[in-house]
Amino acid sequence: MGLQSKLTVYAAIAGCLALMGGIVYYASLDNVSLEQVEVELTDVTLRDAGENEAKFVVTFLVKNHSEKTYVVPVIAYQLYANDVLLGSGKYSTEDVALPGRAQIFASGEVPLKNTFILNKSEVGSEVYQSMINNEITNFVVEGMITTQSTWSVAETEFRTEK
Repeated sequence: MGLQSKLTVYAAIAGCLALMGGIVYYASLDNVSLEQVEVELTDVTLRDAGENEAKFVVTFLVKNHSEKTYVVPVIAYQLYANDVLLGSGKYSTEDVALPGRAQIFASGEVPLKNTFILNKSEVGSEVYQSMINNEITNFVVEGMITTQSTWSVAETEFRTEK
């Protein structure tokens, strides 16, 4: 009786491991679709300007070229204007449950907006004045976008300019 109960335990453990392996394999099938994301910088608009700090609305157009529906929990980026680094920003909905995030359906696109804070002390007064006077029109964004489906998460690097 002892050998039979040991075999039953070993079979149960092997079955659980096989089930877990199947779940991981099934989840990895979404990775190719999640990496087909495209990010486009569509707008950088002044929202509020102070003496030492200005707030800009940065708008990204996220395009889904796959057949899977997914959400975007994070876009971490660095914003450049005329080849000068203005700073880093982060669009995040990590604190929102998966069903509450903006869904990007198959072959769809969604604009996502983020507030970017520009500090005068970090870029200098000349660049700061050019930004708040809307004199700069050439922007480049480099970063990492995280896409998420029910089963998978993928990170994709991007570079876009306006």
